[in-house]
Amino acid sequence: MSDSSEHIVIVGAGAAGLMAARELARAGRKVTILEARQRCGGRIHPLPASEFGYAADGGAEFVHGEAPVTRALLREAGLSLSEIEGEQWRFDGTKLTRERDDPHEAELQAVLGELKDDLTVADFLRRHFAGDDYAPLRRSIERMVEGYDAADPERASTLALRAEWMDGGHAPQARIEGGYGAMIDVMTADCRRHGVTIRLGSVVSAIAEEGGAVIVRCAGGDVHACDRVILAVPLPLLREIALPAGARAKLAAVDDIGFGNVIKILLRFARPWWRERKEELADMTFLLSDEAIPVWWTRYPDQHPVLTGWFGGPRTAELESLDPQALIDAGLGSLAAIFGLPRDHIARELVASAATNWAHDPFARGAYSWATPRTRAAQAILACGDGLVLFSGEALYRGRDMGTVEAALASGLETAGTILRG
Repeated sequence: MSDSSEHIVIVGAGAAGLMAARELARAGRKVTILEARQRCGGRIHPLPASEFGYAADGGAEFVHGEAPVTRALLREAGLSLSEIEGEQWRFDGTKLTRERDDPHEAELQAVLGELKDDLTVADFLRRHFAGDDYAPLRRSIERMVEGYDAADPERASTLALRAEWMDGGHAPQARIEGGYGAMIDVMTADCRRHGVTIRLGSVVSAIAEEGGAVIVRCAGGDVHACDRVILAVPLPLLREIALPAGARAKLAAVDDIGFGNVIKILLRFARPWWRERKEELADMTFLLSDEAIPVWWTRYPDQHPVLTGWFGGPRTAELESLDPQALIDAGLGSLAAIFGLPRDHIARELVASAATNWAHDPFARGAYSWATPRTRAAQAILACGDGLVLFSGEALYRGRDMGTVEAALASGLETAGTILRG
């Protein structure tokens, strides 16, 4: 069925779901979005500007690389980007220094350039960079894979990450003026203007095919009949929804796609005490360490006295038992160690704070996906739009920036295209 009377239900009002809905509604389709949360955006989680002094992001924050779909959407919405500038610093356990390139960087690039067959990152390092001389390089790569990609080096694909490493992690990064929340607001308003029905607090529990139609059941008892369903939810949630046999058969492929966790902590201070502590830190953006909360960044070139803490990858399980307040305390402890200051000295300056362990979020169960050597084949199985139930989202994006908002938007666009071409 491909005429405009077709009714499509989209499960999930994150970036992929909203993008698919917007495209389909613009083409005249009847669209209903069922969203479990009491807000749109999914893993984009705006925090109140009244608390942080600007539209802060408790989830996705950066626009990575070229991001053509994101940038086109922002242009259309009249939203502007500010590119990330500034210096990267490192704390080695005793002192703070500016981050420098590894002396083996050229060798790494050469080996990556010649790599033909995929293997896990851990195997790649064991095979090509095993000696003691390479220990700092191995640590740096493992830290990037775990922290930046939220991935497990023992399972992550080297070929999938190669493009990112080949530019040495120097792809442009930017932030949206007004945060990702501003983009979600524009998309949501656009969807509603084109007639999309958005039902919040609708937790989908089962999808069934009955006589050529699709029946979507919600935990609260609501039932929706439609012609097709797009599942635009994070990977772990696919297993929590009862699916028709055809869609269920594809779910085995999910095991071949990695899904990582992130803990994110925002701390707003009365003043930028780190700049007062060390003058050279005036242009610091990122700060890396081996503390409990290992990565921090500033708002530079903005002058907001906010530090954002970040911990990604399998080792976030070490902090599994901590609630938001305990995570904030862990963040303050890490900053105290890095800057050699008493913890209570830093705590006294704290004005506002927020912390999220995304694994604890019942409608995310983690942060974002990453590729194993078997992921591309798994994505092809899941993206095959041959049934009444389609899958969409950042985990299904086959470009290089998997796990990003760009990936989610591009996937939503592609899924809508599959239906419209149908």
